[in-house]
Amino acid sequence: IYSQTCVACHGITGEGAIPGTPDFTRLGGALSKSDAELVRNITAGFQSPGSPMAMPAKGGNPDLNAADVRAVLDYMRESFGQ
Repeated sequence: IYSQTCVACHGITGEGAIPGTPDFTRLGGALSKSDAELVRNITAGFQSPGSPMAMPAKGGNPDLNAADVRAVLDYMRESFGQ
């Protein structure tokens, strides 16, 4: 899911591929938020403070369901060490 939906903006390493995209590898960064908040942000979309553009709901993939959102969050936590 991450490689198909998220990688274009967040990058393969989770450090952010475009300006304003959060670095998931940074301690105290985006992945330090609670699971509930991150699920909400992924599901509804989110505008990071200072970012020129918002992440669309479900990363722009309307086919993602709740299990997919949970799976991508688990992947990010495991892959990027948070």
